[in-house]
Amino acid sequence: MPTHPKVTAAKRQRERDKAEKRKEKELRRTERKKTKDPVVRNPDDPDPDLEGMRPGPQAPLYY
Repeated sequence: MPTHPKVTAAKRQRERDKAEKRKEKELRRTERKKTKDPVVRNPDDPDPDLEGMRPGPQAPLYY
């Protein structure tokens, strides 16, 4: 059986850089969530994503 190669300093540095980048990314995400304005909708208002759509069979895309 072959022996495992030794972990090099470059690999350790890459792993540290990856971990640091993940932490920074998570911090950016949490900051963005804090600064983002919450969307408050009235439950009686129609959903803007569904506005203009109609239930039932749809017109064919291609004739």
